[in-house]
Amino acid sequence: MRIDGLQYANWSEKIFRQLREGNVDAIHVTISYHENFRETVLNFEQWNRWFERYPDLIIKGTQAGDIDHARDTGRTAVFFGFQNPSPIEDDIGLVEIVHTLGARFMQLTYNNQSLLATGCYEAEDNGITRMGKQVIKEMNRVGLVVDMSHSADRSTIEAADISERPIAITHANPHEWEPALRNKREAVIRAVTENGGMLGFSIYPHHLKDKTECSLESFCQMIADTAAKYGVEHLGIGTDLCQDQPDSIVEWMRVGRWTKEIDYGEGSVSNPGFPPMPQWFKDNRDFGNIENGLTSVGMSDGEVAAVMGGNWYRFFQNNFGPL
Repeated sequence: MRIDGLQYANWSEKIFRQLREGNVDAIHVTISYHENFRETVLNFEQWNRWFERYPDLIIKGTQAGDIDHARDTGRTAVFFGFQNPSPIEDDIGLVEIVHTLGARFMQLTYNNQSLLATGCYEAEDNGITRMGKQVIKEMNRVGLVVDMSHSADRSTIEAADISERPIAITHANPHEWEPALRNKREAVIRAVTENGGMLGFSIYPHHLKDKTECSLESFCQMIADTAAKYGVEHLGIGTDLCQDQPDSIVEWMRVGRWTKEIDYGEGSVSNPGFPPMPQWFKDNRDFGNIENGLTSVGMSDGEVAAVMGGNWYRFFQNNFGPL
């Protein structure tokens, strides 16, 4: 089983066919960065059209059983998530509405301070806000997973402790392996995993040691070391693949509508666009390279299967329905 915990590709028939060529059984796709509720509904509508147009390639996923159906019929199950709480605006009642529409993950922040928590780019981390505590409770109730991939340390630890259900960091790597601002420190990973949560390993080059030049062996050894430290049952893949997106999209991802200035985030003024992916993972047809790499660094067949999809499957099974 192969499950990717996060992608934001420029979706097309080509990519849907690559998912099938790579035997990817399920993906969590971002359908909102900075969109408000109504704008997010338009993104749900676009996906409905894709499901209608490519029924032989993709199906909508809302529960783990949809992955089984996708596997049985040679398709990929698509699960929806938000990288920002903007779709619920300032209305806690929209948590249940977006879950009903099909959302299964929501980040409490995207880099900046939100109404719910503090993002990883802020100088001061004030933790989970009053509204954030109420929204986490409501997310737990309906089965919308708390995602802290772009959140600051204190906020993430508090979210893991406050949440009655396991939370996720869908796409990041250990800070001790590569000290990127978005990667997660030991105390953060421990708080998430000790509360039953998941860490999805990112292949976005700014999160990798040696960036685009990161070797497959280095990436896979990092996964093996993380498994030894926190337990393999809490780990998966969350590539953060942004395939075929124009460079203008990465600027929009970082800037949204909150500033008139350019925010280069994890990039640089000299290279503000998307960095090239490492040679061993260009698109969804390359998941086999990761499987082989994990085997090469000494992980067992069972451990490899767990990281490549089994752990995400179990997490989906336990956390997408109501309490």
